[in-house]
Amino acid sequence: MQIGLVGLPGAGKTTLFNALVKANAEVGGYGTGKGPNRGTIKVPDQRVSKLSELFHPDKTNYATVDYLDIAGVTPGADTHGDQGDGGLAGLRNMDVLIHVLQGFEGLDAEAFDSKENFDNIELELTVADLDIVERRLVRLEKETRLDRSPNLARERELLMQCRALLEKGEALRTLELVPKDEKLLRGFQFLTQKPMMAVLNIDEHQIGQEDTCLAALGDLPPHIEVIALCARVEMEIAQLDEEDADIFLQDLGIAEPALSRMILTSYQMLRLISFFTVGEDEVKAWTITQGTIAPEAAGEIHSDLERGFIRAETVGCSELLEAGGWALARDRGLLRLEGKQYVVQDGDVMNIRFNV
Repeated sequence: MQIGLVGLPGAGKTTLFNALVKANAEVGGYGTGKGPNRGTIKVPDQRVSKLSELFHPDKTNYATVDYLDIAGVTPGADTHGDQGDGGLAGLRNMDVLIHVLQGFEGLDAEAFDSKENFDNIELELTVADLDIVERRLVRLEKETRLDRSPNLARERELLMQCRALLEKGEALRTLELVPKDEKLLRGFQFLTQKPMMAVLNIDEHQIGQEDTCLAALGDLPPHIEVIALCARVEMEIAQLDEEDADIFLQDLGIAEPALSRMILTSYQMLRLISFFTVGEDEVKAWTITQGTIAPEAAGEIHSDLERGFIRAETVGCSELLEAGGWALARDRGLLRLEGKQYVVQDGDVMNIRFNV
């Protein structure tokens, strides 16, 4: 999973980035020619840790999340063009966007209207998408004169719908598309079509008042997940070892660090779940979409497993841990043999049987 951070200069994007990936990237703005900040973190999952303790594998592989922190977006600037991965163009291959909003009082009083700031960034994303739509429609006008294929005609219809929405200032994430149409638009990587989480970056003295802060923010458009946190405090927590971090969290009344909350929300937005493979050589978490059937899940491990899929020995992670091992789970009758139409569930531990 890849997540991109976007927001106005000074909103606290890079501070939040540091908290998420336990980095020390310079905060306070980007210098000329400075590229984006990148980081990868392991998805915290106690199930992986416990499976590893049970099987003592040579390797333990958690699921990972990649974060991209681009330069702050200045409204009205030409940030929607092809400026490499340091501008909005760098967000196009992200799975989720995190819009960081200033919720603390800064030196610039005009920057404190969080709802207006949200609208300003949404406008920039809208303009960027509209630019792509307009350019593609111009090319389609020429192509459809020579090629009257149904796919090109349907693509043009969909882009006309997109243009109408964008011109009204509406995000493309409100579009309800059938799989075939979604596939036609997928290659454009529209920014306003991506799932978005808004993070209200509050001050330390507002910790414990998150609901009040979010209420003051007002209503955001549909399909936007919203959370409030203090990025500066979260960054400080990220620099501590686990024991000290737990004490710090308790003292501040924070239930869990930003990392866990934001990853969980991101997974829910993308309808992602995890299944596991275990053994003496490796314990590994695999990320798939809800509704994935067993052969497709096997294909995440290796294409040969999907091509030659026969069936999957399957057991729930909690059942396997309680049994104390694969053989003991089999002896208790906990293992299930699932076929090609089985829909994999979150927490399944699977052993794929195949023949190629």
